[in-house]
Amino acid sequence: MNNNVFQAESIKRGLVLDPRTKLLLLVTMSVFVLSSAGGKGLEFLAPCLCIVPFVLLLTSKKFKSTILYAIIYLTAIMMLILLRPITNGVVNFLILGTAGIVTRFMPSIMVGMYVLSTTTVSEFNAAMLRLNVSEKIIIPLSVMFRFFPTVLDEFSSINAAMRMRGISLGGKNVTKMLEYRLVPLLTCSVKIGEELSAAALTRGLGGNVKRTNVCEIGFHLQDMVIIFLCFVPFALMLLSRCGIL
Repeated sequence: MNNNVFQAESIKRGLVLDPRTKLLLLVTMSVFVLSSAGGKGLEFLAPCLCIVPFVLLLTSKKFKSTILYAIIYLTAIMMLILLRPITNGVVNFLILGTAGIVTRFMPSIMVGMYVLSTTTVSEFNAAMLRLNVSEKIIIPLSVMFRFFPTVLDEFSSINAAMRMRGISLGGKNVTKMLEYRLVPLLTCSVKIGEELSAAALTRGLGGNVKRTNVCEIGFHLQDMVIIFLCFVPFALMLLSRCGIL
């Protein structure tokens, strides 16, 4: 398992976007792809928006995630186009359910992965402070940014330790695999959450004095392009609700 999936590295970040732009993109994907807002008249928006995470992951040099996303998403689309019309009953229901879940959830998940893997905690804090967001919201979200990579690192270490003891699918203790991996992971997750919360408070988050930040953020040309792409679906939905489209 790659432990750097959710860790922002300046060398592999590719197209640099402002954290506020990324959050707007995440909201847009959730509204128009996950929730299918806009109705049947704007169904074409979802496939168009699903291209955005592919491009962003490609620019950030996450080639494995990009290829995996493209294969799974295109397979789900082909299932809906080719297999759904020629099947019926339970098979049709399974194809519709599986492909529908993939096409709705996966693009938003990939955008979320992109946001976590290309945004540092300092950048996120600076963006939230620019938006005048309460620190009661900033602190839990900042902890979350560190939580996932740390848990993945612990999970990798637990897997390595269990394989050394023969507790795996191909080992002799298959029945103990779930217990011996989940229980340590849950225990570590609780401990990690407490330690990260204490670290956030130690660094000055939640204090009475306004915290300074040396991280430079701002909108650039690429941010303007993404923001424009995000506002187009909302504008089309507004026009559709007004009866213009």
